[in-house]
Amino acid sequence: MTLTIEERLELIKEVGEEIIGEDELIELLKTNKSIIAYDGFEPSGKIHIAQGLMRAINVNKLTKAGIHFKFWVADWFALMNNKMDGDIEKIRTVGEYFIEVWKASGMDMKGVEFLWASENMNQEYWLMVLKIARINTVARVTRCSQIMGRSEKDELSAAQIFYPCMQAADIWNLKADVAQLGMDQRKVNMLARETFPKLGLKKPVAIHHHMLMGLTEPKTEGLEGAEAAVAKKMSKSNPDSAIFMTDTKEEIDRKFKKAYCPEGIVKDNPVLEYCKYIIFEKIKEFKIERPEKFGGNVVYKSYQDLEKDFVDKKLHPMDLKTASAKYINELIEPVRNHFQTDSKAKALLAKVESYIVIK
Repeated sequence: MTLTIEERLELIKEVGEEIIGEDELIELLKTNKSIIAYDGFEPSGKIHIAQGLMRAINVNKLTKAGIHFKFWVADWFALMNNKMDGDIEKIRTVGEYFIEVWKASGMDMKGVEFLWASENMNQEYWLMVLKIARINTVARVTRCSQIMGRSEKDELSAAQIFYPCMQAADIWNLKADVAQLGMDQRKVNMLARETFPKLGLKKPVAIHHHMLMGLTEPKTEGLEGAEAAVAKKMSKSNPDSAIFMTDTKEEIDRKFKKAYCPEGIVKDNPVLEYCKYIIFEKIKEFKIERPEKFGGNVVYKSYQDLEKDFVDKKLHPMDLKTASAKYINELIEPVRNHFQTDSKAKALLAKVESYIVIK
């Protein structure tokens, strides 16, 4: 590792909108041991750019910082959560499709490992699930329901009640030092941090990455923290709020044209979020092309400069949306091409599209 501890920590902080246990993380970085981080994903539907491009960007920063990343392909979890109508074969196909997207997105696969839940949940794993369940109440576990995309008010199935205990057990099962998931998974990571010491286990560091907003106007009145992040995040159930990794140029242009982008406002502006968390992570110059009567062409070399001009109303929302659509299209074009030209990828996408209709 050629990077200093400070440089490694800075890379990790670029990923972590919140780090719980930063002192513990620094101690891990000071050791020579291999640090393991994990994230789990339910294979469900088509993959959007928050799961695709942004996930690849974040994972590459962590592996550059010397962290080995384990992806938990949570096929049985998706079954429990009734994804793909509970059809395990469809769920596994979607899992393979997700992995193919990440390969085409530029994720550095040398520091990444994919493990399927259904192949790695042995008797010791289930014993740990029971141990975690024994020392937590149903009410405590139910408070973690948002990790499944559910509300505490929803009627949970018996399988879903076990879901948070299983997800906490995943951390132990994968020997993970770091639980690196989105802000929407905060509650279960706190469950693990509170429970593990009671079982004589070392509690994991929790690194929560930013949840990329959907393109539509967010509805967050009365919500704060993780709940607000969940309400704003990109949603597959509203296709116009999400850019999918195989969307056509025409679809991307249409979605950006309709996107919520209030003039001069940074807070809860999804178009600016795409610029900050994706576009400026991948390009060095952001060019706005416009007629001279509207200020002529302008090139931004940093997100901060772009944001300042937007706040000062020197950059019109429509010009920003047009340019953002152009760059996002260019960034997902290699993925789109991969699924058009690679026979395995093409067959996977065809199967996934036959499972779910995106209007």
